[in-house]
Amino acid sequence: MIQRPGSFFIEFFEQQDRETIGESTERERRADGDAKHADEPNMLTSRIEAKWIDCFSEVFSLSRVESGDAVAILSETQSRNLHVRLSELALLRLGARAFHVVVPTPRQAHAIPVRSTGASQALQGLQPAIEALRHSQLVVDCTTEGLLHAPELPEIRSLGARVLMISNEHPETLERLLPNLELKRAVGEARDALAAARHMSVRSAAGTELEIELSDAIVRGASGVAEEPGEVAYWPAGLVACFPRAGGVTGTLVLDRGDVNLTFKRYLENPVRLRIEKDYVVAIEGDNFDAELMRTYFADWNDRDAYAVSHLGWGLNPSARWDALLMYDKADTNGTELRTCAGNFLYSTGSNQHAGRFTEGHFDLPVRGCTIELDGEVVVEAGRLARAPRAAVAR
Repeated sequence: MIQRPGSFFIEFFEQQDRETIGESTERERRADGDAKHADEPNMLTSRIEAKWIDCFSEVFSLSRVESGDAVAILSETQSRNLHVRLSELALLRLGARAFHVVVPTPRQAHAIPVRSTGASQALQGLQPAIEALRHSQLVVDCTTEGLLHAPELPEIRSLGARVLMISNEHPETLERLLPNLELKRAVGEARDALAAARHMSVRSAAGTELEIELSDAIVRGASGVAEEPGEVAYWPAGLVACFPRAGGVTGTLVLDRGDVNLTFKRYLENPVRLRIEKDYVVAIEGDNFDAELMRTYFADWNDRDAYAVSHLGWGLNPSARWDALLMYDKADTNGTELRTCAGNFLYSTGSNQHAGRFTEGHFDLPVRGCTIELDGEVVVEAGRLARAPRAAVAR
């Protein structure tokens, strides 16, 4: 084959142009937040969508964000960038004076992976950042773990700053689970009933038998709406829970097939029995892989408080789905939805500041099919919400 003079160089530079254009397109695609390949079917794409700006705007409006409000968007370098960008655009749409507080994600302090603690370590006590947050009217929390149990949270709230935590979920989950005033009402009634009770008992056909003393417990309701000064909310929402005083929880918790270990983002395939004495898991029973995973994760913390109860309560969100973990890649979900499923029982281990315990070891364990009683009155029957408790009706 005879090649005309210079044709080699023309073809060479044309090939270089094609590669450069391809690299540029790839960079633009990644910069736009799309971590998926275009030829992967049925995979979620991380890019800004107008509908998600609408959703964020609706949620901020429910939390009474108004034109001129100073709103801090707290994130870290490992935050889901899409949440940060959607928050900014939605706040600007509402006329808020939004600004960013961005901190480097700190070095991992443990050899053990830390997941879903709700106790962000991002701020590291950095006082100038804390000052900016506490002087805001609302803090939009986009940290990977969330500020719920973070040591800086009381100071951030001390001047009345409200905090809205956005869970590390793909926006599609947030879109499906928008908070609303009816959910806020249901959460408020359940919170009042739990706060008025002195004792909670939990039973299940699988063998769960728990007794919880509620005297002096700290009670929280998660409605997804932060309206009042100092109020903390998170999205997705629909949960009521309490932090019992030290020594208030005893009995047996049986995790049956299909229950969830959210720290592992895993449905259990075999039963696991946890024996609990005065808050602490003293035995993890089960000759199976699920039990072994829990035994090793607990033990590797080498911290007795990792075995202790953090909080417990039940879900109230009728839109939340138990099967959601099956629908998403692990990177696309934090599992918050399963905590809030209507009628579930949530048992969590780890930090409980009310009981004077702090640890990064943490399990969130949503359990199906339980019956929950407050002072002998059924509020959840075999995994289904019962009629509103008398304490709530009388309100």
